[in-house]
Amino acid sequence: MKIIVCGAGQVGLQIAKHLSDERMDVIVIDKSSDLIKKVVDELDVSAVCGYASYPNVLERAGAHDADMIIAATLSDEVNMVTCQIAHSIFSIPRKIARIRSNFYLEENYSSYYRSDHLPIDEIISPEREIAEGLLKRLEVPVAFEATEFLDGSAVLIGLTLKEECAVLSTPLRQLSELFSTLNAIVVGIRRGNNLFVPDPEDELQTNDNIYIFSDKKDLSRTIEIFDKKSFIGKSIVILGMGAIGQSCAKMLENKKNEGINVKVIEKSKDRAVDAAEFLEKTVVLNGDGLDTETLEEANVGISDFFVALTDDDKTNLIACSKAKAFGCKFTMALINDPSLDKLIATMGIDSFISPKSITVSSILRHIRHGMVRSVYSLGDGEAEVLEFRVLESSPIAGKTLKDVDWPKDSLVGLLKKDTEVLVPRGSTRFEAGDVLTVFCLRDDINKVENLFQVGVDFF
Repeated sequence: MKIIVCGAGQVGLQIAKHLSDERMDVIVIDKSSDLIKKVVDELDVSAVCGYASYPNVLERAGAHDADMIIAATLSDEVNMVTCQIAHSIFSIPRKIARIRSNFYLEENYSSYYRSDHLPIDEIISPEREIAEGLLKRLEVPVAFEATEFLDGSAVLIGLTLKEECAVLSTPLRQLSELFSTLNAIVVGIRRGNNLFVPDPEDELQTNDNIYIFSDKKDLSRTIEIFDKKSFIGKSIVILGMGAIGQSCAKMLENKKNEGINVKVIEKSKDRAVDAAEFLEKTVVLNGDGLDTETLEEANVGISDFFVALTDDDKTNLIACSKAKAFGCKFTMALINDPSLDKLIATMGIDSFISPKSITVSSILRHIRHGMVRSVYSLGDGEAEVLEFRVLESSPIAGKTLKDVDWPKDSLVGLLKKDTEVLVPRGSTRFEAGDVLTVFCLRDDINKVENLFQVGVDFF
């Protein structure tokens, strides 16, 4: 499959890396020679230096026989024009555009992204999806990962186990027996640098990072079992009014009747003015998030949450550390550089959010077809959680869980039959219409997809 990726920034780079890892024929276009050199040095892809919206540049990239184009430059308008050129001149079958501006993403204008106006097959907005992921994390602040599946009735959470956890050194099989009515299952464990799918006899250890699927109704009980104390916050201070910050604040405004109090801080006067015009019920402060007076004016010391979302990782880390020192209950920093993750605990920061997995998951959700309903990438693409719908023609239809030849490094999570969510047992039979989640390591992804008669098929 031949795919052209336009833009070699963080989003384009992550998309190109993941597609290359899946052995796709990837060509990257960017106007920056420095970014092109970085792409060629780091990835097994081809690259062209030039403006993605120029027909001659697309031609040099092999647009005439490309199967897909992903326009992910920093300019929404360039991405739109690129898709139009790809359609009108090169007849590229599938076109995906990254759109950042909230104004373009309003529902009133969504009908204009179609072949008779702008030929864009799918729109991705990593910034908006990062904001959505961040809000889900704030609902479960003890988790280092939190994302919904099964139409919001199930949640995948990541927890770090401490010494006081009561279920340490207990075989997972025994946990199922002790909590037989709990709709939850441990599907992955990271021990040190090793991520693996656990066996029923595996025991949990201190400092394990575990991935758990839980029925949303059982989420509080699931967290309690692993000795985690959660809380619900009503006051939030957001630092940074870029695309992610604005999306996050707007989504909080749209949470009706929840009594959430939101304040935002933005250093740039122009951005602060834009935010004040875009937001309707949010207090916008124009000031430096590292300045003590600004933090005091925002009442950070008595806030439940402080979330730093500027485009500078170090500013986010320092601001969160100061907010924690002021007395804020929970702080979270947006971190793009994975090498800075280790500073989180030493600086007293509660959590961080990395755009990488959300960005990759965003694009995978649009390019995987068949009965794949949802995809979430974990770590550095080391594993994926996939959500499938069972068809009558699926190889697993009519079979029980124990009768399916599941790949070694995969594990079924929760299953939804009609409206019922359950942990499938060996005797559970899969029927047409069932929706289930599967956790699998990278090498087994295609094998799992084959069980549902879906490959990496873009058409």
